[in-house]
Amino acid sequence: MKLWDKGYNLDKIVEKYTVGIDYILDKRLFYFDCIASIAHAKMLNKVRILTDDETNKIIGVLKKLIELDKKGEIEIKPEDEDCHTVIEKFLVDECGEIGKKIHTGRSRNDQVLVALRLYQKQELILIFEKIKKIIAKFEEKGKKFHSIEFAGYTHTRKAMPMSAEIWLGAFKDAFIDNRELVKNVLQLIDKSPLGTAAGFGVPVIDIDRNFTAKELGFSEILKNPVYAQNSRGKYDSIIIDVLSYIMFDLNKFATDMILFSSEEFGYIVLEDKITTGSSIMPQKKNPDLFEILRGNYHIVLGESIKVKSLIGNLISGYHRDIQLIKEPLIKVFDITKDSLDITFHSLDNFYFDEKRCKQSLTHDIYATHRAYKLVKDYNIPFREAYKKIAEDLKFS
Repeated sequence: MKLWDKGYNLDKIVEKYTVGIDYILDKRLFYFDCIASIAHAKMLNKVRILTDDETNKIIGVLKKLIELDKKGEIEIKPEDEDCHTVIEKFLVDECGEIGKKIHTGRSRNDQVLVALRLYQKQELILIFEKIKKIIAKFEEKGKKFHSIEFAGYTHTRKAMPMSAEIWLGAFKDAFIDNRELVKNVLQLIDKSPLGTAAGFGVPVIDIDRNFTAKELGFSEILKNPVYAQNSRGKYDSIIIDVLSYIMFDLNKFATDMILFSSEEFGYIVLEDKITTGSSIMPQKKNPDLFEILRGNYHIVLGESIKVKSLIGNLISGYHRDIQLIKEPLIKVFDITKDSLDITFHSLDNFYFDEKRCKQSLTHDIYATHRAYKLVKDYNIPFREAYKKIAEDLKFS
């Protein structure tokens, strides 16, 4: 059964090509589609499209579907196309003609939009909580090694002394900003598109969109039905951009970890259990997790460009191209969550080599300190003090 069935058979090659992997990806949206359908059924009852008995039967079957999904007993086949078909077919099988009423006042367009919005909200809340934990972990690690100093770098050359607390604190502050970005995007997308149907609203029947928005925990509705469709892709792109900033900071942390734990630097010692080995060189302890972490930033950037490209040059309204956005969105959420988790884990599994850190504090990196001491002690202009220290360094 296809929800758009009009009595003709679709070529199998066309079906395979157009469905793609939607039937796999929609397993991630199945729960959200069910709870949105429950809210929709309650609204149809409120506006007297469904009787109390019909509503109770539909909601009972939808709750049964949720339980079956939790047990891994729901299968979405390529011929189903998506989770919407599986849900509606199950409702019809269980409730008969009553099940056919559930699609009143909605389209697959707003059905998938609301499921995606609910999924996005859940994932962003999970990431928000992970960021809170990682902020605390960076702060804790910084306090633990607050007394350790080592050479900081500009232009990949020794510059001035830096403490472990300041270095780790830079990432703490970065994630405080990231926490705000996630909070902002959560506020932006917290608008229900349910009831905008195919992008033109629902004619004839007076549905209650504010009711379903409240039932689903949205702060408001996305009012304009055309913009509801246009927001798909735009909101996804904004979300991925925010996640890319998180991955940017993780990339920088990973890059520092790779460099500072190298034999040449030796500021940081990685615990054996977070390193990998070589199949040929017995001595190797490789920072693979940080290399993958570093690389995943670029994967996320690629997905961001993919989404922006897919939504470009489309006229207002829904287009099947937009279905191709699901995969990069889900992929980026998964990468970001896993990357935050592995970073959090790594923070408990390295320490600073105090001796190697002290060895990096060579005479030259205190040049700025000495220049400022001249300014303070003799009240001479900084530029004169700068030149004097530079001259002294030539003969030291």
